[in-house]
Amino acid sequence: MGQVLAQDDEKVVRVDTKLAGFEVLVEDQNGKPVHGLKQQDFRIFEDGKPRSIDFFQPVLSPGGERPLVIVFAVDVSGSMTPPEIEKLRSAISGFIDRFGNHESYFSVVSFAMEVKRLQSFTNRPEQLRRALANLDREQSGRSTHAFDAVDDAIRLIERSAPKNVRGRSPKNAVIVITDGFPVGDTVAPRTVIERANRTGTSVYSIILPSYSPTGRDTRPLMTIFEASGIVDRTGGSSLYAIDNNFEPLFNSLASEITSSYAIAFYPDELAAGKRNVRIESVKGYRIKQNRSTYELNK
Repeated sequence: MGQVLAQDDEKVVRVDTKLAGFEVLVEDQNGKPVHGLKQQDFRIFEDGKPRSIDFFQPVLSPGGERPLVIVFAVDVSGSMTPPEIEKLRSAISGFIDRFGNHESYFSVVSFAMEVKRLQSFTNRPEQLRRALANLDREQSGRSTHAFDAVDDAIRLIERSAPKNVRGRSPKNAVIVITDGFPVGDTVAPRTVIERANRTGTSVYSIILPSYSPTGRDTRPLMTIFEASGIVDRTGGSSLYAIDNNFEPLFNSLASEITSSYAIAFYPDELAAGKRNVRIESVKGYRIKQNRSTYELNK
């Protein structure tokens, strides 16, 4: 598991470790995020055998907040209207105000026919707001490269994001805002999931819902993006923007992101290969892991 000690916005120093790290989201029986858990509240199993937890860190703790590394990936294809994009700017700005500090880093990409990086990682809110001001709807073209955008965001985290900030491992996440119907992607969802698992990145989505044209079913249609498993298999969650009001959705995401925990252990290096890992809650809470396997290379 690679670590990076942040020096400044442009320079990082890489340090390799051998910890097998996992990110878990914890929910109660009603699906509400659970905060305040401790290391002893979890059990971890590797290939069915119990292992000791060698590293534990919540996003929120009595000692302060854990750093965040987040990429906002915004669909600017024809499915997004100018008023929706304006509401989105405001909601993302509010999210940044809530978490913006010198130890959290944000980036912005947009996507339609192509993926555009509007802002590389920064901890300066004014730079992010300037990038958000450049979010413009693309009126031409029929492609929506959502999978490519998520892949680009994860690769950005892998290459450029700090992996260690003042001795603390950050929470890595991509927040995607889209209608959920990608078209024309060059990267397959399976590849995106593998890259997300390798980098310890969770994918969250806000879906602008579509409904059956018959009008007989009031539930939103399952989208291609949701069916791909990118959200579920990376430990994230998906929300519907039913009334195009993004503020409460970003508040919900904030609550979920800050109820996650980093858990890691030192693998037994007797044999290389893929290992299955299961993390349980001692108190019976629901656990969502960002990945269920890791591979030990000798």
